[in-house]
Amino acid sequence: MPRSVNAVASRARRKKILKLTRGYFGRRNNVWTVAKNTWEKGQQFAYRDRRAKKRNFRNLWIIRINAGVRQFGLSYSAFMGLIHKNNIEINRKTLADLAMNNPEAFKAVVEKVKK
Repeated sequence: MPRSVNAVASRARRKKILKLTRGYFGRRNNVWTVAKNTWEKGQQFAYRDRRAKKRNFRNLWIIRINAGVRQFGLSYSAFMGLIHKNNIEINRKTLADLAMNNPEAFKAVVEKVKK
């Protein structure tokens, strides 16, 4: 009995990966083994960097808040300590946005915390 292979499914599976690698440079977009390895590695980077992005943005917010409160004679750590002590629940993302785009509102928050 001849060997039965499901060439249709194999071809479809390969085409699916090759479609995902369209736009890659050189053999990465049209040679099956290279494209598959590149795509798999890209998925690993995407997974890792979705988590790294959260760390990077938190770091950026902290830098912006620190720059904003330095104008009022406070450090970031002192400011956050006072925020928590006064039970003001504003997250870092919002505080950073206020510090950059709405200095009057940020000043009001700092004054409320300082007294």
